[in-house]
Amino acid sequence: MEFSTGLGWTRLPLAAAFIFGSVLSAQAQIIPPFSPPPGATAPDDEEAEVAETTPDVNDADVLKGIDVDKLDWSQLAIDAGTLNDIITAKKRAKAAANSGMNWSSNANADGSSAVTVKQSVSSFWDTRIGADMTVTKEPTTMSELLAQKAENGGNLPQSSGSAWAAATAPGAGAIWDKTAVEARVDPGSEQSKLGASLTKSVPLSSDYSLTLQNGYSVNQQGTTALPGVGGHITRNYETDQSAKVTITDTGTSITAGQTMSTSDDKWLRKVGAEQKLFDNVTVSGSVGETSQGAINKSLTAGFKKSW
Repeated sequence: MEFSTGLGWTRLPLAAAFIFGSVLSAQAQIIPPFSPPPGATAPDDEEAEVAETTPDVNDADVLKGIDVDKLDWSQLAIDAGTLNDIITAKKRAKAAANSGMNWSSNANADGSSAVTVKQSVSSFWDTRIGADMTVTKEPTTMSELLAQKAENGGNLPQSSGSAWAAATAPGAGAIWDKTAVEARVDPGSEQSKLGASLTKSVPLSSDYSLTLQNGYSVNQQGTTALPGVGGHITRNYETDQSAKVTITDTGTSITAGQTMSTSDDKWLRKVGAEQKLFDNVTVSGSVGETSQGAINKSLTAGFKKSW
């Protein structure tokens, strides 16, 4: 009886060489066991497990002073969608707080208070609205009541105020840097104003800067209609030009300008200076012409604080 294979005796050495090479490749991919350095003993499995699970004595106890049984673990039961809603709500609340109304109040010498409120409407063109009010002090005694009436022709002083809206827009390239527009309405005196100013800043050096400004405005004054006499409206147009030099190191600024309106029909010139003494405190003075030909002089000190 004879047996034969499909490979034949001549192909047997090639098959043996292929099997031998595969075995050598498999042995080369096996990671050799850990070999401790000379003089050291390898830890057994129990010692290695204890070293991994035993905490360091210097580790801080994060649960110190906390009753674990009283923790509300349900706060962790939240999905990704709910977490995103919470983050979005916090961002909206922060934006609303930043864009909320800003109140400020200053006491006047006559006992009244100058109250200002403003709010940002839109970041586009830095649009704002607000109101400036003069709130009178209510008399608490009869002597205060009689004194207030004596100072106001027998009548009690009334609170007043005006509402305004303002926006700041960019300029037109190299011609001017900033455009400011403001509208103001005073319903008590039936007066309104619409104005715009163009500003150009020119840096002279690291310590000096020059600011040029042109302003244009129209003032409207109305009168209340009386029996037999109808009310009418008058408008006054005004333009002003000014140049301001600021000295950065000393906190000093010097201003020179002129103003002309349809009621005066001539230029009225004015010069002034302002000095910053220290934080939030400034002293300013000015000398200007009036339409009657007299000289108007003023010296003021101011304190301004925002919070």
